[in-house]
Amino acid sequence: MLAANSIVEDAKKKIKEGKYDEAITALDAEHKAKPKSPEVTTALVDAHMAYGDFNMNNPQLPPFRKYPAALREYRKVVEIDKTNKKANENIATIEGIYKQMGRPIPK
Repeated sequence: MLAANSIVEDAKKKIKEGKYDEAITALDAEHKAKPKSPEVTTALVDAHMAYGDFNMNNPQLPPFRKYPAALREYRKVVEIDKTNKKANENIATIEGIYKQMGRPIPK
């Protein structure tokens, strides 16, 4: 259990530093090794949410970059936790934006 804890703690630091890909890669590997670990699962969900929020709220990213990137991350959250309210709401918001613009929703 100690190893998972150190991986989770390291990932949380990486998220705070904006190193989302590194955090997610480490947590993905740990989640595959220990899929029943609630600590790892929660950390992985949190990492994908943080990355999605970063993309969604990044004023330097144009909409054609931020929305698909955020949508990918929120969908990954829902793959892990189907009942995640915030991720489902954010997916609906982004899909609504595409529908209003009359554009296809990114896959």
